[in-house]
Amino acid sequence: MKILHKVILFATVALLLGCTGTPEGVKPVSPFELERYLGQWHEIARLDHRFERGLTQVTANYSMREDGGVKVINRGFNAEQNAWREAEGKAYFVGDSNTGALKVSFFGPFYGSYNVARLSDDYSMALVVGPSLDYAWLLARSKTPAKAQCEAFAQTATELGIDPADWIWLEQCSG
Repeated sequence: MKILHKVILFATVALLLGCTGTPEGVKPVSPFELERYLGQWHEIARLDHRFERGLTQVTANYSMREDGGVKVINRGFNAEQNAWREAEGKAYFVGDSNTGALKVSFFGPFYGSYNVARLSDDYSMALVVGPSLDYAWLLARSKTPAKAQCEAFAQTATELGIDPADWIWLEQCSG
């Protein structure tokens, strides 16, 4: 029975991560400057999904790979296990490098969409949407971004069709 569960889980993950499209109504940011996007981001809010469940203090670090892609290091603290969890992935542009539409992989050849749906002019906050509106993250350079900025980005998510009640807020928006 355990083998069947593993096969079903693997098939589900493969289908999910095999999706590199953009959800209806989401238009990835353009112009997009990868060099400005690189570095550390703090996860301010996310929608619930199994692979980050229970994690706090989540960060995403982006840097260049030798092959021209992006190295992705996601890190978060699991209080129940009293341990840090880290996953390394890779990302590549889906189309031109001037548009914030990438595909990211943490599991071998399987890729999922990484669509930058909104980005502040100073690259201090981003709304990222996956292959569907079931996957979304609000990222910021600061652990405590301005409340007005958080609200504006959350409003954009609502306009895209994401229910405000579905967000899990990890960090505090200030002011």
